[in-house]
Amino acid sequence: MPQAKLTDRFGRTIDYVRLSVTDRCDFRCVYCMAEDMTFLPRQQVLTLEEIARLAQTFISLGTEKIRLTGGEPLVRNDIVDLVREIGTMGLRDFAMTTNGNQLARLAQPLRQAGLKRLNISLDSLDRERFHAITRTGQLEQVLDGIDAAREAGFDGIKLNVVVMKGRNEDEVPALIEFARRKRLDISFIEEMPLGHITEHHRGESLFTSDQVRNLIRQHHELVPAMADSGGPARYYRMPDSPVRVGFISPHSHNFCATCNRVRVTVEGRLLLCLGNEHSVDLRRVLRGYPENDSRLRQTIIQAMDLKPERHHFSTQGDVQILRFMNMTGG
Repeated sequence: MPQAKLTDRFGRTIDYVRLSVTDRCDFRCVYCMAEDMTFLPRQQVLTLEEIARLAQTFISLGTEKIRLTGGEPLVRNDIVDLVREIGTMGLRDFAMTTNGNQLARLAQPLRQAGLKRLNISLDSLDRERFHAITRTGQLEQVLDGIDAAREAGFDGIKLNVVVMKGRNEDEVPALIEFARRKRLDISFIEEMPLGHITEHHRGESLFTSDQVRNLIRQHHELVPAMADSGGPARYYRMPDSPVRVGFISPHSHNFCATCNRVRVTVEGRLLLCLGNEHSVDLRRVLRGYPENDSRLRQTIIQAMDLKPERHHFSTQGDVQILRFMNMTGG
């Protein structure tokens, strides 16, 4: 019989899993990875069959929401087949985080395969600035992908903006107007200290959620939204728009007390916290016991005891976690 719920030592129910399907990406965003990255050898990466097995096992333990992440999930071959398989498993919510670069081609197939929601990264509406932040991205291609996603009829589409002082904080009002025009939710995210970068000093680039809110309030009233997203964002509404505005604040407003999620990296490490190195090797169990799902279930249940109470991100630009975000998984 399935366990009713996964719970940790602090009484939190874990019902949300982020599964990374690749560490690779067709962008090289300055806050996410180095320009010259070394990616994992193929044999270290979970197969699509192993990812689907993990999804089914977590669902048997009470998981209600799965988000596919990367790297960039849409660069993985046969990603639509994986979406189709997980889409039949009866999840309450099935989502993906993407940079949008491949959506013009894949939005409709993903929706038809059973994906319910999308988070699309969009850090700038200026063509040259967008290219500078992503190092390789073309803004027009992502905007076409956003339109294709809207036409595909997803249950929800949200834009994600990583706000960096001196890079794009001046675009917050324009991004709000873009979201209002497209009738898309939007979340503003404080940069997280994951991996060594050389482009900028993270302590100096931190632009807090309070600062973003103050910028928006110069143009629009923000009213706290009552609905809980089941994620780390705190949401607000504007009285004259259906668009929700979210703020993800790992530095300035710690969201650990309500944490309901874990991550699995593409090499099968179960990460119990974004801001800690606590992890369990699920690939070893997947490959060592290919027919024994009860062993896999028990490993996941026992891993919950390692989930820490909170992370301790510094606002000084210190790098506490050496892995890049593309290795962490969205």
